[in-house]
Amino acid sequence: MSTAPLSESAIAAQRAWHATYRALAVPRPRHAGGLRCRLLHLSVRIHWHPWWSPPAGWSPTTRVEVCRMTALDR
Repeated sequence: MSTAPLSESAIAAQRAWHATYRALAVPRPRHAGGLRCRLLHLSVRIHWHPWWSPPAGWSPTTRVEVCRMTALDR
């Protein structure tokens, strides 16, 4: 994982992922196909974001913390 501060683009993508996931979680979501496509796109964007490039000895702790932090942005 990068030692640089977490970029705004990574945080924004994670927040958008949570918002899209919540939109899909409601009964009979509108535009479900588009939301699933967006969720997949955001998942790929988050997974391949340069900030997550793992160096030797990488631990997922920070990534889990960012996910937890942005999930609370409701």
